[in-house]
Amino acid sequence: MAKKYFGTDGIRGRVGKEPITPEFIMHLGYSAGKVLIASDWHLIKGERPTVLIGKDTRVSGYLLESALEAGLSAAGVDVLLSGPMPTPAIAYLIRALRLQAGIVISASHNLFEDNGIKFFSAEGSKLPDAMEQKIEAGLSAPIQIESSAQLGKVQRLKDATGRYIEFCKSSFPYHLDLRGLRIVVDCANGAAYHIAGHVLHELGADVITIGAQPDGLNINHECGATYSATLQKAVKSHHADLGIALDGDGDRVIMVDSEGTPYDGDQLIYIIARHRQQKDLLKGGIVGTLMTNLAIENSFRELDIPFLRSNVGDRYVLELLQEKNWQLGGESSGHIICIDKHTTGDGIISALQVLYALRDTGKTLAESVRDITLYPQCLINVKIPGKFNFRMSQAITTIQKEAESDLSVNGRVLLRASGTEPLIRVMVEGKLKQKVNYWAEQIANTVQNASVTE
Repeated sequence: MAKKYFGTDGIRGRVGKEPITPEFIMHLGYSAGKVLIASDWHLIKGERPTVLIGKDTRVSGYLLESALEAGLSAAGVDVLLSGPMPTPAIAYLIRALRLQAGIVISASHNLFEDNGIKFFSAEGSKLPDAMEQKIEAGLSAPIQIESSAQLGKVQRLKDATGRYIEFCKSSFPYHLDLRGLRIVVDCANGAAYHIAGHVLHELGADVITIGAQPDGLNINHECGATYSATLQKAVKSHHADLGIALDGDGDRVIMVDSEGTPYDGDQLIYIIARHRQQKDLLKGGIVGTLMTNLAIENSFRELDIPFLRSNVGDRYVLELLQEKNWQLGGESSGHIICIDKHTTGDGIISALQVLYALRDTGKTLAESVRDITLYPQCLINVKIPGKFNFRMSQAITTIQKEAESDLSVNGRVLLRASGTEPLIRVMVEGKLKQKVNYWAEQIANTVQNASVTE
């Protein structure tokens, strides 16, 4: 059954417009609470489930947190509030505290005008489609508030930050440290602003923290994993060995070397995988996505490392990893999942796995990816009016086939609808940059025209 509100990463949109309104979010909390009560068979009879709510630093987080809190309480669910915390921190704390579910209020890499809701199960994983469908189905029923004696209670979780810092540090080998390294970390004025620097410092690094002055409006604004220029400049001005940039909710990471050269998720996954293979620690293969650079796939093939592609979205990477019983995968955008370290993508822990490889081998970022030359990619986001099924357009089909024929086996064309925004993402990849850019622009223009005229 198709879902109306849930996309590839929860529910997301512009604050003040449905579904990101206090009325809808309160109803969403109520419906989720009722579904949780009905499905939590392991609770002792009469015991209420407990849900942990975390958020990033957007000013709208206060509004949506209160609405969720009200809806869950009305359904008879107890609530713990962590305040601003990275998304993966909530996934960890759910398991550490033996809670029944978690909710994160965040729009990840989007700017402050947007916000969203992500749900996590008791296992610290994104909810399966079936559970999201049950929550959506419950939205059609009116809110029926429990009796006063059965209403959920709300408390603040006071030691969330310290718990998560220690968890991150535990993912780095005890026999190694980061002494002698100067690292710039860009927290995107987001949820990791009070955490990432402490993790690196306590492991011995000389840390310069930027993007750590959130004001509710500056999250992801010209900083963080989606805007590497700020980190590149800071690394060079501070004469640092490398830089680490997270996104607003702390589940993405990109890195920058001492020369200011950025390294995306594909390259970082390659560094981790190659190091694990050399130490005989790589279990199975690697899961990428439809967006993973073709050069990465070819490199894994040369190393006899199995490689599979999932649909775009870290939840689909995780599902395929679990299906194959593999441990490592992710996206070029910087979502990296190390199942042996965490149940979900974690920017800080992923960065630590890269740092482990660098410290253990004595190599730099550049030296670690010297064998790879990424194929040029051109990604163009085309805004569309409302819903538009690009697959039904003959003009788009024709131009895509022309591009694929011209690129032949040395390139790819990928068109997909965004799961979080009204966009069609056009990606063209190949060996010749000029040809790649040409076809990307031709296809994007065709999509734009077709979305208006058809």
